[in-house]
Amino acid sequence: MVIKEEELKNIQGLTEKQALESIKKYGYNEIPYQKKRSIFVIFFSVVKEPMLLLLIGSGLIYLFLGEPKDALMLLSFVFVVVGITFYQERKTERTLEALRDLSSPRALVIRGGIRRRIAGGQVAKDDIIILQEGDRVPADAAIISCSNLSVDESLLTGESLAVRKCEWDGQVSSKRPGGDDLPFVYSGTLVVHGRGLAKVSSIGAHTEMGKIGHALRGIRQENTLLQKEIGKIVRNFSIAGAILCLLVILLYGLTHGNWLNGILSGLTLSMAMLPEEFPVVLIIFLTLGAWRISKSQVLTRRTPAIETLGAATVLCTDKTGTLTLNAMRLTALCVNGVHYDVGVKKPEGLPEAVHNLMEYAILASQKDPFDPIEKEVKRLGELYLSGSEHIHNNWKIIKEYPLSKEQLALSHVWESPDKQNYIIAAKGSPEAIADLCHLNQEQYAQLVKCVEEMAARGLRILGVARASFRKKELPDLQHDFIFDPVGLLGFIDPVRPAVSSAIKEAHGAGMRVIMVTGDYPGTAIHIAREIGLKNPETYITGQELEEMDQLALREKIKTVNIFARVVPEQKLLIINALKANRAIVAMTGDGVNDAAALKSADIGIAMGERGTDVAREASALVLLNDDFSSIVQAVKLGRRIFDNLKKAIAYIFAIHVPIAGMSFLPVLFNLPIVLLPAHIAFLELIIDPACSTVFEACPDENNIMNRPPRNLNESLFSKKAFIFSLLQGVGVLTVVFLVFMLALYLKKGELEARTLSFATLVFANIMLIITNLSWSKNLTGILRAKNKALWVVVLLAVSALFLVIYLPVLRGLFHFSILSPSDLLITLASGVVSLLWFEGFKALNKKRIPL
Repeated sequence: MVIKEEELKNIQGLTEKQALESIKKYGYNEIPYQKKRSIFVIFFSVVKEPMLLLLIGSGLIYLFLGEPKDALMLLSFVFVVVGITFYQERKTERTLEALRDLSSPRALVIRGGIRRRIAGGQVAKDDIIILQEGDRVPADAAIISCSNLSVDESLLTGESLAVRKCEWDGQVSSKRPGGDDLPFVYSGTLVVHGRGLAKVSSIGAHTEMGKIGHALRGIRQENTLLQKEIGKIVRNFSIAGAILCLLVILLYGLTHGNWLNGILSGLTLSMAMLPEEFPVVLIIFLTLGAWRISKSQVLTRRTPAIETLGAATVLCTDKTGTLTLNAMRLTALCVNGVHYDVGVKKPEGLPEAVHNLMEYAILASQKDPFDPIEKEVKRLGELYLSGSEHIHNNWKIIKEYPLSKEQLALSHVWESPDKQNYIIAAKGSPEAIADLCHLNQEQYAQLVKCVEEMAARGLRILGVARASFRKKELPDLQHDFIFDPVGLLGFIDPVRPAVSSAIKEAHGAGMRVIMVTGDYPGTAIHIAREIGLKNPETYITGQELEEMDQLALREKIKTVNIFARVVPEQKLLIINALKANRAIVAMTGDGVNDAAALKSADIGIAMGERGTDVAREASALVLLNDDFSSIVQAVKLGRRIFDNLKKAIAYIFAIHVPIAGMSFLPVLFNLPIVLLPAHIAFLELIIDPACSTVFEACPDENNIMNRPPRNLNESLFSKKAFIFSLLQGVGVLTVVFLVFMLALYLKKGELEARTLSFATLVFANIMLIITNLSWSKNLTGILRAKNKALWVVVLLAVSALFLVIYLPVLRGLFHFSILSPSDLLITLASGVVSLLWFEGFKALNKKRIPL
């Protein structure tokens, strides 16, 4: 029974007092999600990084030992890094706040017999809610009455088409979403057609949406491969630095008898060995990487996930709204067995044979529709028939016959212009239209043939019929009219324009693409063929998945790329099976149904425009423009970031060899100390952090998307890279130490010898930066590449060197002397010569030197 407008007045619903008592008992209608982090929480989450704490501790030690200037430089460096990261975190938080659009929809309820529009969070259990076209359902509810009610449940089920609803008879017990003619509506879904009245059965965390949110809290996030590798390198450097520090203290104290200077010398060496650059490089790379990737409309929620995305071997993607536009398009018409394509407007327009089909399809739709299919019918009708006799804006609708379980078709009765007859337009499933038209065997066979041909193209098919009725009392059932078939309409959810090329590039990069959808297998197969998915004929349905054990699934999933009619819990099974096969899984999605899988995947990628709040909270990346091609761009950037990070780490290791060596060798050979804390701070605060930006800005390697993803067992810093970096560092150390020894031999004095060796070290440092930008290109190729940051760093480094040598105040602080132009040329030449061997090796080596 459909409750009419006047009968609504007799429904009282809860009183305000009852509603408050219900809220007090069951809580507010809110889904728990990650709360907004305060400024202090973000600040401390940044500062508590272990290596930043170590750097802060080093600065405080120097402050305690009476080196305030060195301590100030170290601590100021910490604040710069913290400031950059803090800014990025706050920017991400603010962007996510702007994206929250589904967390608390407004609701129309009946309280004490009065209709009231309230916040979704104030809806109480047992409330009576009124559902209308365009409303977001505020809570799970049982339908008391409805008229032509259809709801888009794609957020929960992944199905692209709206589903019909019916009244609850008190018998149906299953409340799971999905499928037509169920008497329940669910929180977060969208009413696209008709109206209804429902009684709230579940709110907040107890709704279907809330249950998925609850499942997210049981999934634990693991450290990324990058974090683990950096931790390992940092640990090794720290151990080596501690051992050498103790060795220097003992050696200096025993040979000179001055234990305080021995402690200072040991701390200087420890400072030279401390891997404080590694967290700096990691933070800068990921922070600047997040900024760079945001230019491709990808918001980074968790920056370490960028590297993991670059290493992804499998990309699991939802279909609706991700591969497709989630917008039905009328692309095919069929009249009397003849097919017509209407994808684009043709200059000659449509043939006269299909004009009646479009005319009656419009008449069988609402005048101002909200339903996507009816909106598409109206759009195409206006496109082709505007201004013709087939558009009837002045006609008046007399009666509507709604869709029902028994008759999957609806009819609109219009008053004809002559006021003598009624014109009836019907649309619905082809089978229902065939029944309304009482087709004979031959006509039915022709209809079935047309339907099969259209279904093979992945189309959603609707039939259209017409009838006329002499003006008198209308029958109770639409089946009592004498209908004639008019034709068939074929709709499709179009594939996003850039999806095919993006999937082709993903395949070229060694990534599998798997479609996981709640839609039917036929539709999934058609889409898979269109976008170029591999092995599109093989699929697994949700029912088959339910009957499959984990071992069988792990075996099947090695070749199957389509999973159809899948429910949320099964998506999680798929992700876990892939991870059990040692795959690095990236998962895209936009609905609540994707949230658990998004969080469980190595990296979750949520859609920003139409994605739900729950999905975004569970994801590591958010595609702000919902463009699938942005995912491939993010993969490319992830690989670039990882490549450049390896180059930066190789450089950092290489430059630490001469810095540590020039701190240790003078003590070992009882020579004047070369490097003081101020010198090491100069190198670390000016050269090293700036070099991180140089390597971060390094262009892509030519083969970046034509090679397989990084192997799980591959180390961030391989043995070959370690050996080459060590040789680079030893080469620089040898040249710098020879310059120092030669200066002492020529009686240049301690200050001049220190200045000469330090200048040589600075020029060699610059050379190290340039040569490590590519282990395959020569100097000419590197310098031709567009890298403005390189020239900024070179200019700043040389300028800073001139200032500390020729500015009296700084020269005194650094314990330097003035160098002549010839001395500067010698240091420059020595710095270049220290790495010429490596450039020669690159020229002779025909294959790319692996990092």
